[in-house]
Amino acid sequence: MKQETAIKLFEEKKIRAEWDEENEKWWFSVVDIVSILTDQPTQRGASNYWAKLKERLSEEGANELLTNCQQLKMIAEDGKMRLTDVADVEQILRLVQSIPSKKAEPFKQWLAKVGYERIKETTDPEQSIDRARDNWQKLGRSEKWIQQRMSGQETRNKLTDYWKESGVGEQDEFAALTNIIHQEWTEMTVKRHKALKNLKTQNLRDHMSEAELIFTALAELSTRQIAESEQAKGFAKNAEAGEKGGKIAKNARKELEAKTGKSVVTGENFLPPAQNKKALEE
Repeated sequence: MKQETAIKLFEEKKIRAEWDEENEKWWFSVVDIVSILTDQPTQRGASNYWAKLKERLSEEGANELLTNCQQLKMIAEDGKMRLTDVADVEQILRLVQSIPSKKAEPFKQWLAKVGYERIKETTDPEQSIDRARDNWQKLGRSEKWIQQRMSGQETRNKLTDYWKESGVGEQDEFAALTNIIHQEWTEMTVKRHKALKNLKTQNLRDHMSEAELIFTALAELSTRQIAESEQAKGFAKNAEAGEKGGKIAKNARKELEAKTGKSVVTGENFLPPAQNKKALEE
């Protein structure tokens, strides 16, 4: 079952989801939905509520469609991949009916919209771009930042397309090549850069400054053009191209830093103040 992991936003609250390409439907984290409908502040509280609700529904002889949920591994609050109950749209609608909540109707409308948006995106990829822009705007990003983020993503997509065509294995090898490029231009690993920004499960690029986005794009653009000119094939040759492309961005970064006296790589992020305070205390 080929799946695409995603984070959906309902009233600025996150819902973990995965798109099942084979069956053409979304799987949503039940705990995340319970948390929203019941105003539970943590996944643990929502998990306890869900466990009690399942027990009650079973005792009442409720339809097994709801009580026997499928499980998928999703990122938990501690940053680890853990099995969690997931449900499709039909199951979620039954769940909403079982939980007294003033958010029930708006949530059902949102659920229908999510499904419709995915159908539109499969026939018109620009729909997904528009949705990403809308989400970033809701999170308070400036138009200038959004434009740079989207431009960088296009550069990234062209690079990964080249990797696919040149025999690089997806997932682990993509991640390894990305880290090579990133470490070359920033002089720190992706993991170290995330730690600098107090990030755990968040997407690093969504918390980069405008300058960091620009230099990341320069490193990846240079990598692709070098790989194409050298006709790099396989992981090893593309890793060499990544080092060369990253070095070009590193040299440009150092030159800019020498002129401005300011570091391009920064610990700044877009986390809410409360999350930043908690991270500093840990």
